[in-house]
Amino acid sequence: MAAAAPSAPGVATRDILRLAWPLFFANLAVVGNGTIDAVMAGRLSPEDLAAVAVASSIYVTVYIGFMAVLQALSPIAGHHYGAQRWRAIGDDLQQALWLAVLLLALALPFVLATGIWMRIAGLEGRVAVIATDYLHAVAFGLPAALGARVYAALNAAVSRPQVTMAVNLSALALKAPLNAVFMFGWGPVEAMGGAGAGVATAVLAWLAFAMSVAIWRLDGTYARFRSATVQRPRWRRQRELLRLGVPIGLATLFEVTSFTFMAILIARLGTTAVAGHQIVANLVALLFMLPLSIGLATSVLVAQSLGAVAPRQARSVAWRGLRLAAAIAVAAATALWLLRESVVGWYTGDAAVATVALSLLVLAVPFHVADAVQGVCSFVLRGYRQTLWPMVIYGVALWGLGLGGGTWIAYNETWLGPPRGALGFWEAALVAVALTAAALVVLTAIESNRHVADR
Repeated sequence: MAAAAPSAPGVATRDILRLAWPLFFANLAVVGNGTIDAVMAGRLSPEDLAAVAVASSIYVTVYIGFMAVLQALSPIAGHHYGAQRWRAIGDDLQQALWLAVLLLALALPFVLATGIWMRIAGLEGRVAVIATDYLHAVAFGLPAALGARVYAALNAAVSRPQVTMAVNLSALALKAPLNAVFMFGWGPVEAMGGAGAGVATAVLAWLAFAMSVAIWRLDGTYARFRSATVQRPRWRRQRELLRLGVPIGLATLFEVTSFTFMAILIARLGTTAVAGHQIVANLVALLFMLPLSIGLATSVLVAQSLGAVAPRQARSVAWRGLRLAAAIAVAAATALWLLRESVVGWYTGDAAVATVALSLLVLAVPFHVADAVQGVCSFVLRGYRQTLWPMVIYGVALWGLGLGGGTWIAYNETWLGPPRGALGFWEAALVAVALTAAALVVLTAIESNRHVADR
């Protein structure tokens, strides 16, 4: 039996958690795919590991930037769901799939520009060959990856994130076996080395897309949403998707690249510095999965409440989700601090690397709390269909102050003293994400109060 739209009396914390936990495991499954690639490539050779690490970073950066545009479907469909405009959900699903085709035409040239990427990354010889083959392989799966993301956005909007969780966990379960087939060879399949991980990724993308389409077509829960006819692209609906989606895509790109570029710049400081940074960056990324899932769930409930013309409920949900994420972030950050030496010890036995990581964790702990707050606010604002100002804030704070300021104090003598090295990047990042969080909290208050006043 399909879930009903949220009722006006209110949404409890358990409703947020009910949506958040499947999203949490779905996101962990995605992270797990990359971890499996790294572990299995490392068993082949350092060259395979380096090639997979660089090539997968290139692919993920391109994919996330374009995929995030498609996330605009979630608040739009969420509003339809709250207003019980069932057929409009299926109509906008089709429009989002058409938009995915357009984005594919723009994204593929970026992924396939392997010569340019190899020069930027400074890869040569066998490493460059493996990385190039990996990118060619994952490019084959990019159409399916974008298509599957459309269905994931739809599932969240109609309160069925468990479908995305099931699809992602199924792909994760098959990742290691498929990697083994293509990387090490099996039967008629010749060993492809690190590039085989890219082939497995592409195959699983098509499997996830096929599963998503099959569930949409065969599961009776979706029957009321399906359109009666196949539609052509409609400019009015495409414009609405792009109006919300392009700022989401750019904001996501600012957020992701402010972190990935930091690793590239820290690499200039030596292997010890970048290794310590990578440990802390990985820990922060793992911890962020919780507020990310809460933010997605809160955004969906805000959009559904607004669609049901219940702006006070939307405001209540927004602040409830923010308080929940902040409380969990404080608890997680405290636990990380108390267990810091043991946790870092799981990553490395090198004393110098551990020293760097522990010094950066002093900043990573408050960074995570601020990151959780800004992440939830960003998603809540998507529920309110406010995506332009978050994009501007991300660009100015995370790129300008965080990345730009971090680069300056890391490599130059300033009023703070001698060049700060890796610590300088994290100091600037902490200030940037704290200011971002404060600005987005204010913007959330303004938007939520405005909708109540308009009502």
